[in-house]
Amino acid sequence: MSTTRPRQSSPLPRRTRADGGALDWFRELGPRGRRAFAGAFGGYGLDSYDFFTLPLSMVAIAAYFGLDSGQTGLLTTVTLVVSAVGGAGAGILADRIGRVRALMITVITYAVFTVLCGFAPNYETLLVFRALQGLGFGGEWAVGAILVAEYASAKHRGRTLGAVQSAWAAGWALAVVVYTLVFHFLDGDTAWRVMFWTGALPALLVLYVRRHVSDAPRTTRQLERSTTKGSFAAIFKKDLLRTTLFAGLLSTGVQGGYYTLATWVPTYLKQERGLTVVGTGGYLGMLISGAFIGYLTGGYLTDALGRKKNIAIFAVLSAACVLVYTHIPSGANGLLLVLGFPLGFCMSAIFSGFGSFLAELYPTALRGTGQGFTYNTGRAVGAFFPTLVGFLADSWGVGGALVFGAVGYGIAVIALFGLPETRGQELT
Repeated sequence: MSTTRPRQSSPLPRRTRADGGALDWFRELGPRGRRAFAGAFGGYGLDSYDFFTLPLSMVAIAAYFGLDSGQTGLLTTVTLVVSAVGGAGAGILADRIGRVRALMITVITYAVFTVLCGFAPNYETLLVFRALQGLGFGGEWAVGAILVAEYASAKHRGRTLGAVQSAWAAGWALAVVVYTLVFHFLDGDTAWRVMFWTGALPALLVLYVRRHVSDAPRTTRQLERSTTKGSFAAIFKKDLLRTTLFAGLLSTGVQGGYYTLATWVPTYLKQERGLTVVGTGGYLGMLISGAFIGYLTGGYLTDALGRKKNIAIFAVLSAACVLVYTHIPSGANGLLLVLGFPLGFCMSAIFSGFGSFLAELYPTALRGTGQGFTYNTGRAVGAFFPTLVGFLADSWGVGGALVFGAVGYGIAVIALFGLPETRGQELT
């Protein structure tokens, strides 16, 4: 008896740890999957860093070139609009030449044009370089998310992709730290250029991806056998048309709300709340801390509750946070600091399910094409929200115009009615 009991009882603790461990999703990826995760996490984090070089430098750029609010808002809008072209193109490339090769192309593209922005002699040139930066910016997330989704298990795909999404907050935080240092030690006319020049960092990541990351073997076999891989027309055919339209509308709503805030909150804190560079960094720190935890929490909830419920819950909460955040009395900056955390948490947790949800809506041969198009078309259409805020800011104030971010979240909830729930679905 004494010799059999250990044999009967010992497997149970091991299964319990395997089934309930907080990092099971990471262990399940295996060595290749973990390297793919590192590449996608780094790519998305540096994608975020390069994006935020503009919003953080916007006040200095406007002063340097003598721009009004509409012109500064257009810099963000053109980035996001062109990202639709880059995202769709990168998605097609991911289906035709593989996820890893497409990932390297996107990273190189956004890094090169971010650096060139720092050399822009005038507003028009800056606008062109920023637009071209959008080509790489638009494609990186979709390609990296698909790469990791195809290594992840159905059970843990939501939290795995939620962890990839958290790289956005990490890149944002790095950008704020660099911004605080650069603008503290340099005058504004030089500092904004230096911010863009630091966008060369992603070039180092490409070396890692090229040497250590590969596509999931099953994906490679499926793409080799497919005769329709990367077909743009196929995502608009009868069996996928409804999915493509409503997934695009969902992306439009969520990203319209998000980019309104990401673009204009730094300006709002400086111009309407009267904060210094260092003070703005502190408030953004609370926002980013909430965002990082929100991405991770949302990843777990999208596996526990389902993709649609997670998005619906945080769409409502994000809209409520926007309305409260922009209507805090002028003398209550302490309350503004505190509310930055739940605002960042909610507007990021809603994204955690996107990588898994969009990947599960499309078959392997069209996954890059479908996800790249819907996510980035939504980003491009949603880009008109920050532009609208820019044109209304002079008459309504930045805080008043920011309420349009809440409208975007309402659109997202409506779009969910046209999409199926995909929790637990195997990728085919």
